[in-house]
Amino acid sequence: MGKKYEAVKAGLLQAEKEKIEKLKMDAAKAHEYSLQEAIKLIQDKHFVKFDESVDLAVNLGVDPRKSDQMVRGFVVLPHGTGSIVRVLVFAKGEKEKEARDAGADIIGAEDLVEKIQKGWLDFDKAVATPDLMGMVGKLGKILGPRGLMPNPKTGTVTFDLTRAINEIKAGKVDYKVEKAGIVHMRIGKVSFATEKLLDNAKTAIDSIIKAKPAASKGRYLKKLTISSTMGPGIRVDLGSVIASKV
Repeated sequence: MGKKYEAVKAGLLQAEKEKIEKLKMDAAKAHEYSLQEAIKLIQDKHFVKFDESVDLAVNLGVDPRKSDQMVRGFVVLPHGTGSIVRVLVFAKGEKEKEARDAGADIIGAEDLVEKIQKGWLDFDKAVATPDLMGMVGKLGKILGPRGLMPNPKTGTVTFDLTRAINEIKAGKVDYKVEKAGIVHMRIGKVSFATEKLLDNAKTAIDSIIKAKPAASKGRYLKKLTISSTMGPGIRVDLGSVIASKV
């Protein structure tokens, strides 16, 4: 019974691998698609049983090693990401109550700093009021590499906690160009209506275009790819993106 089960399991895994390889080959042979066509193709080729995430990868003509060519920002996607986000807020007094009323999942101050220093990281986003950044700053080496450190540039260090929390819950996504000059961003789930994914993608790309550093010369958008969790990257025709004034 055990050997038979293992054989069946191995066969299923091999079949899944073959499907993925075929998708990759199809994508490699294919031409570039319009943004809408690329999204539709991802949805049509969806074969796994879980609701895959849809991700955007944008190669930019910048050198992230130079501070004046850093691309960083945030965008509130009109239809959210489809993911449940646990928001942690560093706040005290009246601001603690404001955070609770706005729907924050975890609220605290020194107690949370101590808890995180001991290894606890069961949250997705962190927000802090400016007056507490002195203590929150101690967590830089822990939260920074994980993209969890509150930052005024992304609107997560603020006294307007209601707005910050509402934006995150509504689908706010932070982005930052990587060393290779690529921005990765989640724009939804495969189960979303095509038009909703298209709206999210356009909003995300528009934000990245507006974040172009003045020091970036020449071609800014170099390559655009859309992919699902288990699927291949589908190349998007940059001409169609620019022509539509995304």
